[in-house]
Amino acid sequence: MTTGTEYIKGVTTHTRRGAIAHRFKYTVDYVLIDAEGTQENPSFFSRNRFNLMSVYDQDHGGPLKAGTGAKWVRDILAAHGLTRPHLRILLLTQPRVLGYIFNPVSFWLVLEGTDLIAAIAEVSTPFGDRHSYLCHQPDLSPITADTRITMPKALHVSPFQEVAGTYEFSFDIRAEKISIRILHRNGDEGVVACLAGPRVPMTNARLINASLRRPLGALRTMILIHWQALRLKLKGAKYRTRPAPPTTEVT
Repeated sequence: MTTGTEYIKGVTTHTRRGAIAHRFKYTVDYVLIDAEGTQENPSFFSRNRFNLMSVYDQDHGGPLKAGTGAKWVRDILAAHGLTRPHLRILLLTQPRVLGYIFNPVSFWLVLEGTDLIAAIAEVSTPFGDRHSYLCHQPDLSPITADTRITMPKALHVSPFQEVAGTYEFSFDIRAEKISIRILHRNGDEGVVACLAGPRVPMTNARLINASLRRPLGALRTMILIHWQALRLKLKGAKYRTRPAPPTTEVT
């Protein structure tokens, strides 16, 4: 059974820049959904109700556990003067698995026709904080694979990186695949984070296969985050306590 909802067996890589080298690479499971549309979904995937895998509006768009989904995106676009007729909003995210959710980063993709004209990187941390980065060209021209969008880092994400420097975002969103790169620059320090994978129709077989090969889903992600933190600590990386989160929800 194929649907309009898409599944991405993605590969994420993180490469630490600076005096203490560190790198990891994992396979992660993402879904790409029309945030405002209705689609026929396989029986093991649901919107706003419990299932093997599911996506809840309350998990995205606004504060943690109190999101309003695509409505929040529309409000943010309007607040920044980015409204246009006939915009379509997609959500690229790791789904809940058996009700458990943690997403280090999800992406709202704002399309005009087939052109990506804006994206919001929704960053959440194990410390319970969330901040989003609104990416667009000054004239709302299409964001292509060659586009680079730079903005200041605002949120404490890793205790081994300062809340300083800039993020450089790049998006390569095609009909057959996605590729997203975030480069954190802070002098000689920083991190390069990438997510890439093919876009295919979501099916029960793919969801079951993902659950068997990468059990626990988002809980596995949380476990791996703490494992990598331990590895960095053992390498001698400086641990920084969590500062107060930013007072605004969008940069």
